[in-house]
Amino acid sequence: MSRYYYRKDIPGFVTEPTPSILGELVKKHEFALEEQQRNAWIAQIELLKTYLGHTTGEIIFEYTIPRMGKRIDCVIITGAAILAIEFKIGAQSYDSHAINQAMDYALDLKNFHEQSHHQPIIPVLISTEAEDHTAPFAFYADGIAKVMLSNGTSLAHLILNAQSISHTQPIAVDSWINSIYKPTPSIIEAAQALYEGHSVEEISRSDAGAINLTKTAKAITEIINHSKLKGIKSICFLTGVPGAGKTLAGLNLANSWYNPDENEHAVFLSGNGPLVEVLREALARNEIENAHIHGKKKQKNEALSKAKAFIQNIHHFRDDALDRDEPPLERVVVFDEAQRAWTLKQTASFMKIKKGKNNFSQSEPEFLISVMDKHKSWATIICLIGGGQEINTGEAGIQEWFSALKRAFPKWHIHLSNKLTELEYTNGTTL
Repeated sequence: MSRYYYRKDIPGFVTEPTPSILGELVKKHEFALEEQQRNAWIAQIELLKTYLGHTTGEIIFEYTIPRMGKRIDCVIITGAAILAIEFKIGAQSYDSHAINQAMDYALDLKNFHEQSHHQPIIPVLISTEAEDHTAPFAFYADGIAKVMLSNGTSLAHLILNAQSISHTQPIAVDSWINSIYKPTPSIIEAAQALYEGHSVEEISRSDAGAINLTKTAKAITEIINHSKLKGIKSICFLTGVPGAGKTLAGLNLANSWYNPDENEHAVFLSGNGPLVEVLREALARNEIENAHIHGKKKQKNEALSKAKAFIQNIHHFRDDALDRDEPPLERVVVFDEAQRAWTLKQTASFMKIKKGKNNFSQSEPEFLISVMDKHKSWATIICLIGGGQEINTGEAGIQEWFSALKRAFPKWHIHLSNKLTELEYTNGTTL
């Protein structure tokens, strides 16, 4: 999986024929190419060639921010500064949604992209048919500038200004491109503070299960502490019917298991995209409401950014790990609805079609365990298993987790609920 679709120094980009650049973009594109996307790329290329002729730096198209599941239209790295560019081809104004989108990219780079933590980041919104708004940079305390609004004509001016604002070492572009996912300590602390006053339990628990949730959290915390003390790897299978509070238990564990002194992190992963969005939205809205009560104004994209630190899409986690030999940042990972992880056939088919990997030989459970197995000492996986749910085509069910453990990970310690062998979890399969 490529982190970007196209990359070149600006002088080389300006002289390269447009069809050649477009060919690179099309070749790396993971989905069926629509005419609208093709035309947008051509317009972006031609605009940038027109206005970047006398500038220096590196240009990167369609850069993926690790774990965030989205690509920035264009990144220009010049000196020690990063310009994150969002294009709106044909737009005659700078609407608030587009401005927020540009700022989101800058926030994700600052908060989750290790090589961007300490660099000035300048989000740029280019609405090609709007009036150019030339203004000096205005930086927030975290080193992100207010969104610059341009129709493209001021791009060279922005780059020259960006080169002059920072006197630190120029960015090593290769290292920047291959940067690992790593949340800043401040964003983790903010996420924990955000979650302490959460109202998300309203959508993820039942009061009847409160005592059981407390017992469950205590038991799993003891397993994690034991794993850490003994330097071993453990996997826990936590069962519960829909509404029993599994999601809340997983969120609580992900949010609480963070030790900044020892660089330990945890994350809640779900393959249910709408659930991830709902949980993040609930937390963000709750923070905005709390700020309003105290007479303060809170930007929603800032609140959402905090929730991304510990609630993530499992497929973005998987994709980020595909081409990395090093272990992930987290030592504690919660997999929501683990019975819905993919079979070998489904995973191999996806990898061949979407990622260009023709000989992928692991089911999703085996691959996910292998990612955590890269840790040299301890790690803990918590699998949340829903009961009474039909297994869909391509989903492996819980038996594949046990098959993978037996087949490839005999040293892992397995902890499971005594309910796990019941029909509502096994669907009649002997574990």
